Amino acid sequence: MNALTRAERAQVDASSGTTVTFRLNGRDVCAGPGESLLKVAQREGFDIPHLCYKDGLDTAGNCRACMVEIKGERVLAPSCCRYPAQGMEVLTASERALHSQRMVLALLQSDMREAHYTRNNALDHWSARLDVGKPRFAPRAAVPADLSHPAIAVNLDACIQCTRCVRACREEQVNDVIGLAFRGDQAAIVFDMGDPMGASTCVACGECVQACPTGALMPARDAALPVPDRQVESVCPYCGVGCQLTYNVKDNRILFVEGRPGPANQMRLCVKGRYGFDYAQHPHRLTVPLVRREGAPKRGDFVMDPARVMDVFREASWDEALALAGTSLMAIRDTYGKRALAGFGSAKGSNEEAYLFQKLVRTGFGSNNVDHCTRLCHASSVAALLEGIGSGAVSNPVMDVARAQVVIVIGANPTVNHPVAATWIKNAVKNGTRLIVADPRRGDLARFAHRFLQFEPDTDVALLNAMMHVIVAEGLVDQDFIASRTIGYEELQRNVAAYSPELMAPVCGIDADTIRYVARLYASSKASMILWGMGISQHIHGTDNARCLIALALMTGQIGRPGTGLHPLRGQNNVQGASDAGLIPMMYPDYHRVDDPEAVARFESLWGMTLDRQPGLTVVEVMRAIERGEVRGMYIMGENPAMSDPDAQHAREALAALDHLVVQDIFLTETAYLADVVLPASAFPEKTGTFTNTDRTVQLGRQAIDPPGQARQDLWIIQQMAARLGLDWSYASVADVFDEMRHAMPSIGGITWERLQREGAVTYPCRAEGDPGEPVIFTDAFPTASGRARFVPADIIPAAERPDQEYPVVLITGRQLEHWHTGSMTRRAGVLDAIEPEPVALVHPLDLAAIGGQPGDVVTLASRRGQVSLFARVDDGTPRGAVFVPFCYYEAAINKLTNAALDPFGKIPEFKYCAIRITLGGEVPRQSSFGGGQILAAGSKQGDG
Repeated sequence: MNALTRAERAQVDASSGTTVTFRLNGRDVCAGPGESLLKVAQREGFDIPHLCYKDGLDTAGNCRACMVEIKGERVLAPSCCRYPAQGMEVLTASERALHSQRMVLALLQSDMREAHYTRNNALDHWSARLDVGKPRFAPRAAVPADLSHPAIAVNLDACIQCTRCVRACREEQVNDVIGLAFRGDQAAIVFDMGDPMGASTCVACGECVQACPTGALMPARDAALPVPDRQVESVCPYCGVGCQLTYNVKDNRILFVEGRPGPANQMRLCVKGRYGFDYAQHPHRLTVPLVRREGAPKRGDFVMDPARVMDVFREASWDEALALAGTSLMAIRDTYGKRALAGFGSAKGSNEEAYLFQKLVRTGFGSNNVDHCTRLCHASSVAALLEGIGSGAVSNPVMDVARAQVVIVIGANPTVNHPVAATWIKNAVKNGTRLIVADPRRGDLARFAHRFLQFEPDTDVALLNAMMHVIVAEGLVDQDFIASRTIGYEELQRNVAAYSPELMAPVCGIDADTIRYVARLYASSKASMILWGMGISQHIHGTDNARCLIALALMTGQIGRPGTGLHPLRGQNNVQGASDAGLIPMMYPDYHRVDDPEAVARFESLWGMTLDRQPGLTVVEVMRAIERGEVRGMYIMGENPAMSDPDAQHAREALAALDHLVVQDIFLTETAYLADVVLPASAFPEKTGTFTNTDRTVQLGRQAIDPPGQARQDLWIIQQMAARLGLDWSYASVADVFDEMRHAMPSIGGITWERLQREGAVTYPCRAEGDPGEPVIFTDAFPTASGRARFVPADIIPAAERPDQEYPVVLITGRQLEHWHTGSMTRRAGVLDAIEPEPVALVHPLDLAAIGGQPGDVVTLASRRGQVSLFARVDDGTPRGAVFVPFCYYEAAINKLTNAALDPFGKIPEFKYCAIRITLGGEVPRQSSFGGGQILAAGSKQGDG
């Protein structure tokens, strides 16, 4: 049998699912389906040099360092892309194989200059292992370094053209920036069309750096870093994807971050996860408790001045600060009643912190006035999900897009807000999944879409009802699913009858044929999945928007199976877990209503206290209650409502009017600047706890470094505050808190602390110890009283504030790839701030030209509530008549303009739509330069939303 036939047979064996037996270095071994010779050799303990191969990337077989001898074949074979066949005999270290391996390594050494750019050069490693010695061949001509990018240094002197960076960029991340250009000895790695990396479309995810075996691509500052003395496995502190990562630490300092193979990311990271870690070591960290000086006024129209911080505050001991905070809050409670106090927790804190914080408010303050940033991101989604299917959790993990035939992404920009999740969507598209992207703005994901629906802002219900009209009219509904697992279909059927695509096309701006095509595609697919973001939820009709998405899934039976379902992409790293833990005003942990007598009795027994049975106030409602004099004291942990709330000036004025405000944070945020007592807390890498990602996976984050100075861990501070409020708590460790949580929350009852330490991640529901967890839920029934889901019809409700002659433009707010929420963390991360240092407004080029502006000009945006000035950036993905602005910039706090009108069900503000005008000119406030855009020796470890 000739070599080609053997190779073909081996490939057939590998892909057929057959286990084969063959001889490897004289030993009989078995190879599982899809295992290459290299993988089997590694598993069996035989080392074979390899450079172009990397786990997780498609094999290329181009470096030829892994050549092995196969008996009976005339030529050697690359073990990374050769598969065993039954009876094959393979030698990995025969004389022929070793000679070839050494020759390849020697030739590649000639490509390397004397300078070394990394401590972990794989070529040096294998050359030393095989005793190759010094290079024998003349080196190639020097290649100038490209240091144009703030995050990544390009040293093509060290490039061996293994193409791992190309595959990481184009096949794994699907960013399509890096390529291999030219031929022969002119072949070279290029960025876009041969641009410097800093001028390319690179999004600095760093996967190319993680993939590079020689240091040709390296972190820009890595050469100056010492060797880490330990590694700590933890979780990313940013978005809800929940990427697992490794902190590399020396002398209580994080040197750099690497991705690791967690369930949500499989080693992948984005720019924030990889480079946004050094905020924890920023000199602006709060390191000592602060107390407002006697006579220092609190003003809602403040301008933070770094030179006058200590004119406003003085340092205090922990005993003094805690005593003042506790006695002041207790005095308010005793004078004005329990509902005169409120607490805001954080979706950036751990599950244990969220649980204890809401327990403190409910048992120490005595009311349910506790909330967090879920009110500002997915409250309407959760309201609709609880109403419709009995659970606010996602039905399927993000990675199920790989099992879907059709995926709809609506009201979300995953490449910016959930970059690693976006890579799985792009991978799915490359493997045949049909992607429908629907959004008023055209983001990067639209270029991968089978259909892109750029509908008019505020017309979600019109579009979605038109799709349902088509599905009903053409008989594409799943009658069996509707009959056996739902209620209320007839009412919905009658409602959508009035929403034909022909009638809705002029409303939403999508032609009727496209609406019909997308509706048919979604309904007729064997597996269709919907993912959405805050473009759906942050409207006064956000709950109606989500109701329509739920109805789409129910009427077509596209839920309860792999590759189907509903997935609202969670904003912060623990917004799911904080909500699960009861950090919301109308729900106890695990979503038991506070006005349900059975739930009240259960938690009164668990906590040994009489509990309030009246639902509490939400974030925005608290601000209005302060204005009315009903709320007079607050305890805020890690939230920054002075930046994140709608009509932010009103929020600042409300906070300034409080009788007493206690803020617990790692920086002196805009909110903390208004506090009476500021308690220095722990950053994410400074504590151990659990965090629940958007997939419902509970993951263990481990402490990597110690808090600076007198800063303390959040759990310690909460317990100290509880003691000052008269509560007798006794938790020896975070494990004790988690154990109480799991007994209070049946959904995680089967997850033990020991299991998390061992496995690192478990998906809930996991009700009994030993259960594997359930990535896909609602398979047989819904968690409602009847076990059935409910259709809820929705009609068109316009935005609370529409454009008019005075304010003719629509303002849309959101996030930026490099910065996070209110910016207090990421604007203190050196690389991230270097990439995006200035506040920008994204404007359609024709709209900018219409006011006589050019890219980079200063423009002023004004609404009925305020105005900001910032720099214009042209973006043809932003529709005509609209402007998009991130809300992370203190010097251009865009939430001064947004409308505080609320969705009546989710009580979420309308961040995604208000009327503004745009004019050319203005002055952008210049802040003091400190490696972060906000101006105080202190900002929020936890932004909002």
